[in-house]
Amino acid sequence: MPTPPSIRKALGTSVLALGTVLTSGCESALFKFANRGLDAPEATVRYAPELGLSLDVYRPVGPHPGNAPTVVFFYGGGWQRGKREQYRFMGRRLAQNGILAVVADYRTYPQAGFPAFLDDAARAVAWTRDNAARHGGDARRLFVAGHSAGAQIAALLGADPRYLARHGMQPADLAGVIGMSGPYDFVISGQYVKVFGAPAQWPQAQAINYVDGNEPPFLLIHGSGDRVVEARDSQQMAARLRRHGGEAELLLLDDAGHSAPLLGLYQPTRSPTVLPAILRFVREG
Repeated sequence: MPTPPSIRKALGTSVLALGTVLTSGCESALFKFANRGLDAPEATVRYAPELGLSLDVYRPVGPHPGNAPTVVFFYGGGWQRGKREQYRFMGRRLAQNGILAVVADYRTYPQAGFPAFLDDAARAVAWTRDNAARHGGDARRLFVAGHSAGAQIAALLGADPRYLARHGMQPADLAGVIGMSGPYDFVISGQYVKVFGAPAQWPQAQAINYVDGNEPPFLLIHGSGDRVVEARDSQQMAARLRRHGGEAELLLLDDAGHSAPLLGLYQPTRSPTVLPAILRFVREG
């Protein structure tokens, strides 16, 4: 589609591009800009070949003994869109800081709805567990992360044991969960009804319903001015985790919107507390 003047202007102002355009409907232009000049991933692997699902592997930069912390990232897009290659900036930023980064595709609606994409995500995590060492990572320091819909997926993997169990894993095998702008106790209505199917299974989509004290540590990052997913989702999730004796760090970004955590990885000076919080969480995990 042609790039409207307002978006061309945003693309011309690099520090504003990601936050301005992310939900505009012209995401291809945005991501092409955000990933300009970045090297391709060191490996692309079909982790579920019969479903056509792949993941990208970004090896950690710098001297390391082959036991770098490992992060599997799931992108957002309302469970209806998104591509792993759009998040090259994410993989590269983590890899530049000594992390083995894996960015995984999962089926989106209408190809598949809930809970099928959770099964895909769990399978990607299991692949990473089995193959991290080959790419310089440590499977004992395995984190899951996501933004928006991807944060919902990551949180459910950390809270509802059913998905990882199908691959011989449990939430305790994760070193932590990083949720950015995530919905953890949300209303299913409008366009999302078709994604989540019969109302009887809607409670199963809410990560907050599965908190029982057996979760790995959580880092929840949210903009206080988010108008797509309210910040109270992260606040309530953190409170529920702590109430059950779990570890939950909550980073609220003052007056920031839905894309602010991604901005903190795309260009750290825009949300300067995001990257240090993630690196601290991962390195200490």
